[in-house]
Amino acid sequence: MLNSNERIIKHKVGLLNLAEELGNVSQACKVMGLSRDTFYRYKAAVEEGGVDALLDQPRSKPNIKNRTDEATEAAVCDYAIDFPAHGQVRASNEKSGVRSEKSGVRSCNATYA
Repeated sequence: MLNSNERIIKHKVGLLNLAEELGNVSQACKVMGLSRDTFYRYKAAVEEGGVDALLDQPRSKPNIKNRTDEATEAAVCDYAIDFPAHGQVRASNEKSGVRSEKSGVRSCNATYA
């Protein structure tokens, strides 16, 4: 993963360096096949947060209020481990003492092993 991040940063920094070397942003963008808008976004990111700011940031933020509570999630995961062939409808109907809709069962995070 680190190698992938290094390649992403190297490509973006390469655009910035090429523009500085040529002295022409439009020409550098044409050579690299990117828009000038992209160049200025990269430049602003470097000025704000340094080279590390060029890493791709996830666009979506987790919506915690839609998350299933931990007790339900644990019960669903335990049931799924015990009965891996049962689907989400059967798991929502038969899990031990915890009420959840089938979509809630599907959305649970299976981090238990």
